[in-house]
Amino acid sequence: MRVLGIESSCDETGLALYDTERGLLAHAVHSQVAMHEIYGGVVPELASRDHIRRLIPLLTHVLTASGCTHQDIDAIAYTAGPGLAGALLVGASFAESLGQALNIPTLPVHHLEGHLLSPLLAADAPEFPFIALLVSGGHTQLMCVTRVGAYELLGESLDDAAGEAFDKTAMLLGLGYPGGPALAKLAASGTPGRYKLPRPMLASGDLSFSFSGLKTAVLTLVRDKTLSETDRADLAAEFQEAVVDVIAAKALAACHQRRLFRLVVAGGVGANLRLRQRLDAALATAGGRVFYPELDLCTDNGAMIAFCGAQRLAQGLANPVSQGAFSIRPRWPLNQLSAESSGS
Repeated sequence: MRVLGIESSCDETGLALYDTERGLLAHAVHSQVAMHEIYGGVVPELASRDHIRRLIPLLTHVLTASGCTHQDIDAIAYTAGPGLAGALLVGASFAESLGQALNIPTLPVHHLEGHLLSPLLAADAPEFPFIALLVSGGHTQLMCVTRVGAYELLGESLDDAAGEAFDKTAMLLGLGYPGGPALAKLAASGTPGRYKLPRPMLASGDLSFSFSGLKTAVLTLVRDKTLSETDRADLAAEFQEAVVDVIAAKALAACHQRRLFRLVVAGGVGANLRLRQRLDAALATAGGRVFYPELDLCTDNGAMIAFCGAQRLAQGLANPVSQGAFSIRPRWPLNQLSAESSGS
């Protein structure tokens, strides 16, 4: 079965074609970063309009790269939530219209489930069960995953997610948008420890996260001050180290809590090299291992949606194939998806 995946939840338009026998045939992503950079963040209306412009050219590119035609597509999976309502509607309406035209089934997919399953696309994929760390601009969550469709929420961010805190702190340091990669690059030339920042909820005894106060601590340090390039680099390094300290400690605690030392990391912040170093070291010490998606699949992409849709279609899980009527879900907790999959 060949499944076309369509991702349009925020500021990346992603399409991919996945074959259940041959694997990922082709995928393409268009990022809107350059368009939103001047605004310092995503403008929803502009994002929606840009998705409209990109979908057909990207579909043509994916079909050409895979050596397939429209008639070779057996099903279409698309992101139905969570995300920006307008952006989701663009992808959903395109997918449903194409499905009707080709007379093939369409399947709404949960964006975070796509991220969570994306490491399974790697050549060295993890086996079930595992602990999953979803760490991105909008979400920081720890899940226990026993199979496709079975996700137990262990802990999540109570305010700013890690990626959001990276972006906001980068703005305070005068860096561009998106701030995460820029801050990590600046941190590489800095020395952590010169500035003292808190490690929020590090000793809370649970698996929840909070990064809003960390961002505020940076604001307090930089307010009404002129920072040299060395100051900015050292502060960036300390901020990054604080975030990594908390995430690594909570992830390891989740592994110990469930006595399960396979950790899967997904989401854009999962590409942060310092976070990868710390997680790899922590799991190795505990006798475990960390699994990541390929670097080009860390950010939003159609490949993870196509793969997720293929898994759900193969296993006959919930979110039934639509028959022309469809809806989007801008707010859609991942643990709610598990209840829907089990029929409870």
